[in-house]
Amino acid sequence: MDEEYDVIVLGTGLKECILSGVLSVDGLKVLHMDRNDYYGGESTSLNLVQFMMANGTLVRILIHTKVTKYLNFKAVDGSYVYNKKKIYKVPATDVEALKSPLMGLFEKRRARKFFIYVQDYDENDPKSHEKLDLNKVTARELISKYGLEDDTIDFIGHALALHKDDSYLDQPALSFVKRMKLYAESLARFQGGSPYIYPLYGLGELPQAFARLSAVYGGTYMLNKPECKVEFDADGKAIGVTSEGETAKCKKVVCDPSYLSDRVKKVGKVARAICIMSHPIPDTNESHSAQVILPQKQLGRKSDMYLFCCSYAHNVAPKGKYIAFVSAEAETDNPEAELKPGVDLLGTVEEIFYDTYDRYVPTNDHAADNCFISSSYDSTTHFETSVNDVIEMYSKITGKILGMPLEVVVERKTAVEERNYIRSSTPRILTGGCGSALQWLQEAHSYGLFRQGGDKTLRELDLSVDLSAASASAEDE
Repeated sequence: MDEEYDVIVLGTGLKECILSGVLSVDGLKVLHMDRNDYYGGESTSLNLVQFMMANGTLVRILIHTKVTKYLNFKAVDGSYVYNKKKIYKVPATDVEALKSPLMGLFEKRRARKFFIYVQDYDENDPKSHEKLDLNKVTARELISKYGLEDDTIDFIGHALALHKDDSYLDQPALSFVKRMKLYAESLARFQGGSPYIYPLYGLGELPQAFARLSAVYGGTYMLNKPECKVEFDADGKAIGVTSEGETAKCKKVVCDPSYLSDRVKKVGKVARAICIMSHPIPDTNESHSAQVILPQKQLGRKSDMYLFCCSYAHNVAPKGKYIAFVSAEAETDNPEAELKPGVDLLGTVEEIFYDTYDRYVPTNDHAADNCFISSSYDSTTHFETSVNDVIEMYSKITGKILGMPLEVVVERKTAVEERNYIRSSTPRILTGGCGSALQWLQEAHSYGLFRQGGDKTLRELDLSVDLSAASASAEDE
């Protein structure tokens, strides 16, 4: 503790771990602390309901930082939308629109024309704009040009563009179109049944992977550190963190809202249900994993409800078991009644657990106090909103823009070289931790870090390799 750091990060949630990793890669000296004796904070598998767009911002960060070497993924089998009390597959292209039972014959033709416009739209090619300036034209005005019905607008805006409510309709259409294109690009990237991917062994793998990235670049970790108190100087600027009578000095503090509760405000509450079943969600083509979005209008709500199911196929449950998450922005004080429309879609549920948590956003002036506080996770079932917060925080902390090229060239290592690389990057767990270097190496093997490799060659990283395999660990030794 008797050292000075560029940044002290408090909490090992996903956002904090991403920042810890990328700041360490930037060459900053980082100390990462958590009051818990485990990694993940609010990002542990049972506490978070999100997952990832296959061509989205988080995947770009995973590839850019090479964190993919610590993770295996599988595609989510299906993407669905709730409409008129039934579940339908989400059409994402002009071809799928023509086949979808969501729309009648004439509506299919109108929707097809709209999908073609979106697919062909190129921000840098005025010819594709059809004389529309999407920085000025609202989403509502763009959609009205194609005469689409309300139900069609509902699934396009909420299940494709992934907007949480209808406020997007009166905002510039450019973001709306970009979101639709991201969905289609993500769907096409791995040619699966949905645009989403999900990590094997659950979401808790994500923060741990970024924690390892930080450790590789010299980051220091301290778990099980109670009462982490941020210290300020006479000018109100953060200068360190005290725990168990010791103070580590720093220039900046990054944390989740729970560590500086006097500098955040409550902006809402999320209600969720965690359900254990022995079958997939009905009407999802027997999918081992699937997302269902329930648009607000279909439920008479102010915001959407989200349903996600994963199973033993992602190594998060015993053979034959499925885990479903139902989440929504709480609009009442009765989560059981509020989440009932989503729970009712699950069929027979063996066990169900209800929970609510408050959402907070920072109210401090980071330039004045050198404290950078993340926002709480919302009810959405994709990571785009969370990663946008990370990117914004990174810019505030460093004054730079986080660069995330989609494709990077990486070096394939032989099995022996990979082992030596991991051993040389063992994280320093100084006090109060729940593990050791040896334990970490054992975990690394179980996570499939020690993969067999061929000759040492340079090639483009192909994330689809990870998606096709459950785990390499059983085959490596």
